[in-house]
Amino acid sequence: MPDQFSLSRIHHVAYRCHNAKETADWYQRMLGMTFVTAFSEDNVPSTGEYDPYMHIFLDCGGGNILAFFELPNQPEMGRDPNTPAWVQHLAFEVSTLESLLAAKTHLESNGISVLGPTYHGIFQSIYFFDPNGHRLELACNIGTPEQLAELRRLAPLMLDEWSHTKVAPRHADWLHKDPEGADA
Repeated sequence: MPDQFSLSRIHHVAYRCHNAKETADWYQRMLGMTFVTAFSEDNVPSTGEYDPYMHIFLDCGGGNILAFFELPNQPEMGRDPNTPAWVQHLAFEVSTLESLLAAKTHLESNGISVLGPTYHGIFQSIYFFDPNGHRLELACNIGTPEQLAELRRLAPLMLDEWSHTKVAPRHADWLHKDPEGADA
């Protein structure tokens, strides 16, 4: 880590949206986020270029901010066709399995298709898409301190093996067994 500074947290994460109002309303209604502020300019402050935009900010809880840009003068937004839809996503934490299941019920009752819960060993999660096509995940931690410590110990070994072989290392196969011992 550099000696001159240290990071304290993520200030915000920004994505593009089709419609800022629809996006703010959806995140408030579906996930209970708080719409906290909006910026709108004709010129981009960092570059000076003309590109009118609406920039909205939503608090996910604990001061974690998710932001979106609506860019009406840009070509229609898309996604990287070479990256599978399951790869790029935003994951939010919920506190209990009951909350995770309640969220699934709430989303499905509002017509949103939800995948899961999916067992990941140290957490369970559900997956769905927002109105802009961004994949979202809600995750509930279930890992023990011992499991987390073991994963931290294994992480550099696994990364090193992967960097040389591009074959999935098997150091943490125990993560893929559900509590009853069946493959997850």
